[in-house]
Amino acid sequence: MQLGLVGLGRMGGNMRERLRRAGHEVVGYDPNPDVSDAPGLAEMVGRLNAPRVVWIMVPVQFTEPTIDQLAELLSAGDIVIDGGNSRFTDDGPRAKRLGEHGIGYLDVGVSGGVWGLENGYALMVGGSAADVAKVQPIFDALKPEGEFGFAHAGPVGAGHYAKMVHNGIEYGMMHAYAEGYELLEASEFVTDVPAVVKSWRKGSVVQSWLLDLLDRALDEDPKLAQLRGYADDTGEGRWTVEEAIRLAVPMNVIAASLFARFASRQEDSPAMKAVAALRNQFGGHAVHK
Repeated sequence: MQLGLVGLGRMGGNMRERLRRAGHEVVGYDPNPDVSDAPGLAEMVGRLNAPRVVWIMVPVQFTEPTIDQLAELLSAGDIVIDGGNSRFTDDGPRAKRLGEHGIGYLDVGVSGGVWGLENGYALMVGGSAADVAKVQPIFDALKPEGEFGFAHAGPVGAGHYAKMVHNGIEYGMMHAYAEGYELLEASEFVTDVPAVVKSWRKGSVVQSWLLDLLDRALDEDPKLAQLRGYADDTGEGRWTVEEAIRLAVPMNVIAASLFARFASRQEDSPAMKAVAALRNQFGGHAVHK
């Protein structure tokens, strides 16, 4: 197939390479001329044969403007795919807006990070079965080999919803490993924490790719001394917890892991200052000035 790909950063650039290795023709556009195949979005579209398929892999703040531009450049029968970390509630209005021009829309949750080039990407797709079928060769090239790694999750919005939940689970899993690591480091019994983590990689019920990556990080920096304990979030964890509240689904682990990220950004917690003040007031407990 032929594909236009907008956004050639860490994910998009590797996706372009994986698709080309599979024999597909990819015309990429990126504001960085060093990696771009076309000087502009219009030029990229001009190099595609109708019916066109254009996949967007840009930061979420640039997704809407890019779709607005594509709506003016594309024609009826073309398809736009958003593979970024958009909120699922944005997908319906986009599909409706593009549909007024006869342009199809698919939302795709993409997982795989910088390892996707070699390992393949897990893809969660939302949209009509007809549009999915038209793009299936692209999905087949991007996914890992074998039966796993691809799902047509449902109608428009389902792909990004599935990726939202995926990332919420990721938050919880990462924080469980992180808490275990901290307890091992605090213990007077364990003298080789990286060795313990390495021992879990095979034969253990907690083995996973995330654990492999923690082991890799400890190989590079056994005490993680070069890192600051500050963790950003890109929104999916928040949206997952919001959906849990909306649907009354108990989500203790994921919610706690999200709040832990917020705590990581405080050099001196205002809440804990209040706790210290209260302990001092009611019990005369010492405070640290």
